[in-house]
Amino acid sequence: MHGTPHLVSDVMTRTVAAVGRESRFKEIVQLMQDRKISALPVLEGGGRVVGVVSEADLLPKEEFRDSDPDRRTQLRRLTDLAKAGAVTAAELMTSPALTVRPDTTLAQAARTMAHARVKRLPVVDEQGLLEGIVSRSDLLKVFLRDDEEIAEEVRREVVPYLFPTPSSAIRVEVHDGAVRLVGRVSDPYLIPVVARLVRGVEGVVDVDFVPEERGDSIGSDAKAAQS
Repeated sequence: MHGTPHLVSDVMTRTVAAVGRESRFKEIVQLMQDRKISALPVLEGGGRVVGVVSEADLLPKEEFRDSDPDRRTQLRRLTDLAKAGAVTAAELMTSPALTVRPDTTLAQAARTMAHARVKRLPVVDEQGLLEGIVSRSDLLKVFLRDDEEIAEEVRREVVPYLFPTPSSAIRVEVHDGAVRLVGRVSDPYLIPVVARLVRGVEGVVDVDFVPEERGDSIGSDAKAAQS
């Protein structure tokens, strides 16, 4: 069974705003405002990504602008205090940069973003050179897949492997990304397996199974596969 997962290269933005290590604070803020973005890769050496400057890196300058933090705050927030006094991208950036490769699957990229709590990731090649950037909104594009495209992938990549004879006994219907499987299953323990595999298809929002002989939904069995 060999599906074709959607990759970061399928959805990433290839024209990327970036700054150099010596870019100044005001220049960085202006570029973010002009491009309506929340972070910028920092480049050196012909396009190698060495860090990322985000809005979170810039905010300490405003936070500590007119305050005199006590010693406890100074010890607890040394990094933020250093950034409050920074004026260049090299001083402001978070480094090393958290990046992904173009052949990273969207699921892997989503897990990386969620774990690191970031909104976007620079996409780099084997040498660390910038190729693009992928954002949370880019990863959600898979849910815009055409229903028939999803149905065809389920018919091709899931049904024949679990129901080899005859595969036509299982009918696949998709509406707004929700997959409905209709047919007879001799082994009810296959239902959670089917649900898990169908959920692995990019763009699937939900899975339900309806035994053809009864017509009553046992989608709760399919949903149990999530846990």
